[in-house]
Amino acid sequence: MDVVIYHNPACGTSRNTLALIRHCGVEPHVVEYLKSPPSRAMIRNLVARMGLPLRDVMRRKGTPFDDLGLDDPTLSDDALLDAIEAHPILLNRPIVVSPLGVRLCRPSEAVLDLLPPPGPGEFRKEDGELVLDAAGRRVSP
Repeated sequence: MDVVIYHNPACGTSRNTLALIRHCGVEPHVVEYLKSPPSRAMIRNLVARMGLPLRDVMRRKGTPFDDLGLDDPTLSDDALLDAIEAHPILLNRPIVVSPLGVRLCRPSEAVLDLLPPPGPGEFRKEDGELVLDAAGRRVSP
């Protein structure tokens, strides 16, 4: 299965998502999007495939979102894309692409909807939260 993750290794959610992908037996193509930002066309494509407005995949916390006035509802997608091009950190992460769809994987366990069923084996997030039990079944929070 071909899987791509737009990843930030400094982000715990992104690290947990990557670990879950690997736990499911898939070695994804990892794009460290701060080092190799996706093109405008790719961002448009990903957002369209997610079925979300561009604003819904933008990150506020720890970014220049507020300083740039990006909460202005009159800003066009082109203006938002200009900001993302200038500041890739504005693109929320992780975004995962698989044959089963495209998704912003927040929380990290959302990635399980894009992957083959996991085999047996427990999975815990970095903070110790149990996501999959010993049989590989999702654990509800």
